[in-house]
Amino acid sequence: MKNNKIVIYIGLLAAGILLGWVLFGGSSKNETDHNHEAVAETNQMWTCSMHPQIMQPEPGDCPICGMDLIPAETGSDGLLANQFKLTDNAMALANIQTSIIGKGNVEGNVLTLSGKIAENEKANAVQVSYVSGRIEQLYVSATGETVSKGQLLASIYSPELYAAQQELITAASIKNSQPELYQAVRNKLKLWKLSESQINHIETTGKVQENVSVYATVSGTVTEKLVAQGDYVKQGEPLLKIANLNSVWANFDVYENQIDLLKRGQQVIVTAKAYPNKEFTGTVDFINPVLNTQTRTVTLRVVLDNKDLKFKPGMFVTASIEGGLKKNEDVLTIPASAVLWTGKRSVVYLKTQPNQPVFEMQEVVLGNKIGDTYEVVDGVFVGNEIVTHGTFTVDAAAQLQGKKSMMNKEGNKTMTGHQEHSGDHASNTDSKQVNIHERMEVSGDFQAQLSLVFNDYIALKDALVKEDSKRVVTASNNFLSHLSEIDMELLKGEAHKQWMALENDLRTSAVSISKASSIPSQRDFFKQLSAKLTKALEVFGINETAYLQFCPMADNNQGAYWLSKEKKVINPYFGEAMLTCGEVKQVID
Repeated sequence: MKNNKIVIYIGLLAAGILLGWVLFGGSSKNETDHNHEAVAETNQMWTCSMHPQIMQPEPGDCPICGMDLIPAETGSDGLLANQFKLTDNAMALANIQTSIIGKGNVEGNVLTLSGKIAENEKANAVQVSYVSGRIEQLYVSATGETVSKGQLLASIYSPELYAAQQELITAASIKNSQPELYQAVRNKLKLWKLSESQINHIETTGKVQENVSVYATVSGTVTEKLVAQGDYVKQGEPLLKIANLNSVWANFDVYENQIDLLKRGQQVIVTAKAYPNKEFTGTVDFINPVLNTQTRTVTLRVVLDNKDLKFKPGMFVTASIEGGLKKNEDVLTIPASAVLWTGKRSVVYLKTQPNQPVFEMQEVVLGNKIGDTYEVVDGVFVGNEIVTHGTFTVDAAAQLQGKKSMMNKEGNKTMTGHQEHSGDHASNTDSKQVNIHERMEVSGDFQAQLSLVFNDYIALKDALVKEDSKRVVTASNNFLSHLSEIDMELLKGEAHKQWMALENDLRTSAVSISKASSIPSQRDFFKQLSAKLTKALEVFGINETAYLQFCPMADNNQGAYWLSKEKKVINPYFGEAMLTCGEVKQVID
């Protein structure tokens, strides 16, 4: 009986196990399969908050910095590889605005050129010495003095002229018997620019003048003093350069694609920063037939009336030429605010779906700048919808989602040079090494002087972080002081030309900061200063490493850059409110 009960219990247990498998085993398998299918359908990817280009199909550690990966936003169905979508909330917060491209939407028909005032070479003169000798007295003490035609400039002692006067006195006594000799001696004195009255005075008095006077042959301003009192000069040697500044030249750079839009005789409206509320009219006088192969430009010359001496040689000016472009109905243009620049590339963001906030980066080829718009040669078409406000915010979203962006033209497919190596990740984690401007070879002395200016910039940046307006003014004044001490003689050729343009922009921005009375206005000018100083460091280099950093939320979500000596982000545009907003975009060695 006992054995029979054991057999019965075993049978019941086996039956129970079999029944449980029948009831629950299949459903459990089905549920497991369903869960796997759900995971597969979501296609969840994992990314790094510091390195959004990292995308992995499962959680883990970032291969660059070692941080825990976080879930990436799930891709939207129907989007192409480099398209991305923003939420309606993000669109509203960033105030992202778009417009549709169309022909004939140019306001006005004006071509804008940048240039510099130069002396009118046709009105210039070089005052020379017509005799050899020693300068006994120089009556022009400094450059910048104004002289009139016939004014006494110098007195020269000349042994040759002394001897020639003795010959004249001797020839005068025998002029009746030797008229040809007498006339030859007089002509020799005339060649040395002695006047008829001076020669007659010597002959009549029989006295020899020890010194000969040099008189101005033209009226104008002394632009260069080539000799000093006591110098010995040779016949024909220059003494002074005199420029008549009653008319000046304005020389403008014209790019290859603009040459056929210009011609001699066109009317030009010229403006200068020194006179912001005034316009001056000039005429195109000359277009250089030879192209500068380094800058890919030709020089256009405009003659300006300058009787009131408002224009100074070296002054920067802007020219506006009306009627120089194609007819408006043939021009395809986009707002300048839609364009992002990165080296030689110009990019815009297209809104690819009319009813959804889906965007994609597009490279464009630009032509002339027409006011606040650019002529488009290639890249977009009539009817395309592009981002015109909040472009930096859209670009930041593209970078965070690992899509094609301003600084990453290939999206997730391309890794930076820093990421291709698996060695010292700690030193290569948060920057992209790019060269936007071609580096020029300059002396170490110049780089050392530029480094002093950079140090003042860093002090200015730190003062903005602390929101200390007085320290900002002090730092900007120190910046201007060291900027003026840079020796431009250390630069030659194209390097000198580039620095002259940059130095003017740097000075203008720093002066604006020093005169601004509030932190917000100082930060506005600091953005301009940062852009120009970044270019200067890229072109000329300094004797230390600089980090170019970027915050997409600065400048009302337009985005802004600044320079730092360290990788750690300390934002000068928000201070304590958003001290760490931003990232390193470039390392300038």
